[in-house]
Amino acid sequence: MANILVVEDEAKMRRLLELNLSEDGHTVHTAADAETGMTILRKERVDLLITDLRLPGKDGLEFLQAVKSTNAALPVIVMTAYGTVETAVEAMKAGASDYVLKPFSLEEMKLIVGKELGVRRLVEENRSLREALGRRYEFRNIVARSAGMQEVLATVERVAATNSTVLLGGESGVGKDMVARAIHEHSQRRSGPFIKINCTAIPENLLESELFGYEKGAFTGAINSKPGKFELADKGTIFLDEIGDVPGSTQVKLLRVLQDREFERLGGTKTIKVDVRVVAATNQDLRAALEEGTFREDLYYRLNVVPISIPPLRSRREDIPYLVDHFIARFGSESAQPIKGITPDAQKKLMDFHWPGNVRELENIIERAVALSVGETIDVDDIRLDLSPAKPAYGAAATRGEDAGPFPPNGMTLEQFEDEIIKESLRRTNGNKSQAARLLGISRNALRYRLSKMGLPDEPDEKP
Repeated sequence: MANILVVEDEAKMRRLLELNLSEDGHTVHTAADAETGMTILRKERVDLLITDLRLPGKDGLEFLQAVKSTNAALPVIVMTAYGTVETAVEAMKAGASDYVLKPFSLEEMKLIVGKELGVRRLVEENRSLREALGRRYEFRNIVARSAGMQEVLATVERVAATNSTVLLGGESGVGKDMVARAIHEHSQRRSGPFIKINCTAIPENLLESELFGYEKGAFTGAINSKPGKFELADKGTIFLDEIGDVPGSTQVKLLRVLQDREFERLGGTKTIKVDVRVVAATNQDLRAALEEGTFREDLYYRLNVVPISIPPLRSRREDIPYLVDHFIARFGSESAQPIKGITPDAQKKLMDFHWPGNVRELENIIERAVALSVGETIDVDDIRLDLSPAKPAYGAAATRGEDAGPFPPNGMTLEQFEDEIIKESLRRTNGNKSQAARLLGISRNALRYRLSKMGLPDEPDEKP
């Protein structure tokens, strides 16, 4: 039942509406003019306003505009005996939810009132649901108070209800896996499996069989058939982490799965169909990989249906205190020495750090601080940050002792400088190209592309 305000200068009509709406259980307030109506609106909680368009003093349209300027969400039904298309359009533009022409039947008015109250109830339920989901994100898996992360969660909420493929971008350690799991848990597939696979952690020659499975005898050692991750994720979600490191041959099969939701196991001929939602993640610039030719353009656009970029921790520092409290509560409950909080100086030390490892690094530091703390509160000395040494200067600036950062020496082009850096990485890793790629912060495929441009052979790494 609702609180309804009727603003009508005709006393008989006002009384008639009051009696009939009260019979349905509603609480009805009445006013003979706009000024009295505004006074009631300021004092009472009103769920629905019914007003005439012709009122003494301020007319109904001005009254409607004034109401909407203070309470845009309030549904308003306008009544008029001078009903023209222009009048209706003007009232709807001013914010009216519906209108009714005099003379009208009381049953017609009750139907319109019921419809508007139903819409309002749905809006309120939807808002409550969004708030509840937001609390779940915050307390169950994602701590996010910053505007940037709230925007991420708003996108997650909208896309979770669909089956669209999602591509998560962001630096290592920002929590892409947590966002992927949130998408799954708030989707219609939540009762299905959530399968995660790190494409970097699996050797190239095994990745295809891990994703798509294999048949008995497909290769040496395949003594039994084995389903792949896509089969295991049927009716659920598969999370492909570090998708930028997938080799070209596997990219072709991935494209087919995204297009047709079907594939064959390695060494098999039977086509397997799956109902699976794909969420992929990368800490690379896939557009740069497209230009280098290491990532298929058609696969990129199949993955990049709904892109979500997760900001690094240093750009959302307002989240740090809440993350710290979250990690202290988690690790403190497991510690023999209960930890109750953190000192302001220790908190400032965390706020001032640049966080190259993002949330994962913060989690590690808080776990270490909880383990090493001798008191009930984490202090400055308990916070041990990984202060990496500054990068050496290059070129002429280095000889002058200037900290110019990476810069090509005089007379060397950027391409030549890049080639020298790649050669240096190979020297430091004794020719191990996988280690060199990790040292450079690029994928193995990206290094292979650069080596081919340099005219250097890309021989397989020696196995230990």
